[in-house]
Amino acid sequence: MIVTKYHQQIVKDTPHKIDVREMYNKESAQAMLMALKPGESLKSHKTPVDVFFFIVEGTPTIHIGDESEVCEADSLVESPADIVHYISNNSGSLARILVVKAPRPTSPTKVL
Repeated sequence: MIVTKYHQQIVKDTPHKIDVREMYNKESAQAMLMALKPGESLKSHKTPVDVFFFIVEGTPTIHIGDESEVCEADSLVESPADIVHYISNNSGSLARILVVKAPRPTSPTKVL
């Protein structure tokens, strides 16, 4: 059994400059757990593979294409490949989101 603990993972250096930690990384999929402080946001970007977001904590706003929705904990949101998307936290509380890309991308994400 392999157990990965969030607080033992290093914060990844990403263009988004937020707390992102790798939880799983295999050819079949990649999972990152991100923490967005109040007022923080990802940059708009496109991912070359399908992505889903599972809201672990808080109420972040998920932006996919022309749609935006405030999502509660225990919600899963799908984002198809090559669609502009980002996540923002306009609330007064921490938001934690599990981001899963499947399969693991072989080309880089395009930050806009």
